Amino acid sequence: MYDYGTNFIKAMTYDHPSEIPISSWILPAMWKKYGEELVQFAKEYPDFIHHIPDLNNLAAITPSTYMYGDHTDEWGCVWSNIEEGLESIVTGHPVPNREDILTLEVPNNTDGRIPHGLMYLRLLDLRGFEEAMMDFAEECEELQILIDKVLAYNCKQIEYALPRFDKHVTFGDDLGMQNGLAIGAEKWRKYMKPCFKKMFDIVHAAGKYVYLHTDGMIYEIIPDLIECGVTMLNPQYRANGLDNLVLTCKGKVSMNLDLDRQLFPFATPSQLDDHVREAVEALYMPAGGLGLSIELGPDVPLANAAALYDAARKYKVYKR
Repeated sequence: MYDYGTNFIKAMTYDHPSEIPISSWILPAMWKKYGEELVQFAKEYPDFIHHIPDLNNLAAITPSTYMYGDHTDEWGCVWSNIEEGLESIVTGHPVPNREDILTLEVPNNTDGRIPHGLMYLRLLDLRGFEEAMMDFAEECEELQILIDKVLAYNCKQIEYALPRFDKHVTFGDDLGMQNGLAIGAEKWRKYMKPCFKKMFDIVHAAGKYVYLHTDGMIYEIIPDLIECGVTMLNPQYRANGLDNLVLTCKGKVSMNLDLDRQLFPFATPSQLDDHVREAVEALYMPAGGLGLSIELGPDVPLANAAALYDAARKYKVYKR
């Protein structure tokens, strides 16, 4: 019987997986939109959709920040949501003034939660985007104080979480924007790279691998992420460009490629087949190092979702 977990680790570690592993996530908002129609659709793709939720209890698969209304996290950041089933945004920043950084208390919870946006995005959530950008631009003393507080908290949480992970620990932090890093590569290397190196060293010391999801154009710091200890990277196709991903990742770090979510709603089925084929042909290596990730939201027609899964079935057994 095909074992996705084993195959995924084989791809991650260049250990000759039997096929390209395909991961898929359907946003709660898509289940909410299509309802029973999506349930019947999911039954046709059990190899990709491993869990069909109870439509009467979608809250069971919906993270707290995907729920309608406001949610306050452990740092005091207020997340606001006007569209249930999609991610919210932070509208309340607990340290809007630099002097607030000095008195900011690090949360005392130790629950092993490693949320998306745990390091770089956490700084933006705490300060607000514009204030955080000014901190990086002016390189104020308070910036490093805030970084140290967030990093210390993260390291504590990672240490606590390690026993529940088997072979790899998953991290998520969107380091790029559509056209590059907001703070630039040099300041990322100065302020953020040491943080990721320290966090990932904890994981490697425990004998586990590091999986990092990061949205945005980040190809110029992929060599740095490799130096930090990333075992498998989950970058976006469109923001980085296939040629850049071939240049920076192929044969250098394994990749679970986030296929082009901005294409999914608008392409024809044949265009989606071409998209998957092009990615596989460019990035495939017999030893492994490649997975494909398909994330579906409510803007994707079911016909296009079917085209993506059909293409994934076709090309996951690609050999050269």
